Amino acid sequence: QVQLVESGGGLVQPGGSLRLSCAASGITFSIYSMGWYRQAPGKQRELVAAILRGGISNYADSVQGRFAISRDNAKNTVYLQMNSLKPEDTAKYYCNTAVGSKLNWGQGTQVTVSS
Repeated sequence: QVQLVESGGGLVQPGGSLRLSCAASGITFSIYSMGWYRQAPGKQRELVAAILRGGISNYADSVQGRFAISRDNAKNTVYLQMNSLKPEDTAKYYCNTAVGSKLNWGQGTQVTVSS
């Protein structure tokens, strides 16, 4: 059974930084692409960043140059380093991976950017 557990969210001032972590279990982590999504109240869930098993990454335009996704296959963990945070980054952030035809989600971690 695939389990994804996010951590690292919190309250931060505009311009600040946070690093989110997502620990995976139940899969051979190194062979799967991983993604970070976010959902703000009243909005659809959107892709923030993704990293392929070979390490190639891509980003939403809104976070390009501010966020960085990385993975540590030895720790079965994917990270999202978020810098220069803006109030519009406020959302619940979710980790995701697709195993076969099934999408797997964590419980999410809340990020609030506010002064």
